[in-house]
Amino acid sequence: MSKRTRQKQANRMVRQQLAAERRRTRTIWVSVIGIVVLIVAGVVGWGLLRSQTPASFASPAGTTNDGGDNSGLAVAGSGPDTVEVYLDFLCPACRNFESTTTPAINQMIADNKIRLVWHPLGFLDSQSNPSGYSTRAANAAACAADAGKLKQYGETLFANQPAEGSAGLSDDQLIDLGGPVGLNAPSFAACVRDMKYKDWVSNVNNTAAQRGLFQTPTVYVNGKELEQPTAASLSAAVG
Repeated sequence: MSKRTRQKQANRMVRQQLAAERRRTRTIWVSVIGIVVLIVAGVVGWGLLRSQTPASFASPAGTTNDGGDNSGLAVAGSGPDTVEVYLDFLCPACRNFESTTTPAINQMIADNKIRLVWHPLGFLDSQSNPSGYSTRAANAAACAADAGKLKQYGETLFANQPAEGSAGLSDDQLIDLGGPVGLNAPSFAACVRDMKYKDWVSNVNNTAAQRGLFQTPTVYVNGKELEQPTAASLSAAVG
């Protein structure tokens, strides 16, 4: 092999090595940029999620930290097992869950087996026209909690659940539904009209999303999600 040929081969190897090094460097920088983008996106996403709820907001009576950050409402019972129910008052499946499990839940409460916690959500706001009924109903339920009538009022909301796509119940109707369960004070009406707990409902939405929850009803027993939210599965999960 001539000296000239060997020199060409050597030069070609050097060029190949340099090209490979450039590719490695480019790959490294692409990976670094990708990681930075993901980090920035995560920080921005978290910031947007947190920005949906003011740093401080009014909370109704009986809030608990079940699910995080005052997002639960103690409904009834003081038993050793905690049952958390994430619900939306416009959700037909939530209405079905409430109607089919209430007898079993009431018995567990009477037997001092469970502590029942609700998380009223505004997930289906876009399913009313105009939008926002889910949050208005959740706010009204929070107002009922102030008067110690959360369970009775919540069951009344489900019994009078409007159709998805409708305007939902008006504020006057939400207030009138409180009468039969003992919510006759002017403070309840003012709470409903003023949307006193709107920001708290947003907080419940946010903490639910942080928990990885995007559908209703979702039920937890002692922090473990039930695969099927039924009366049978609930009874089986309670000790």
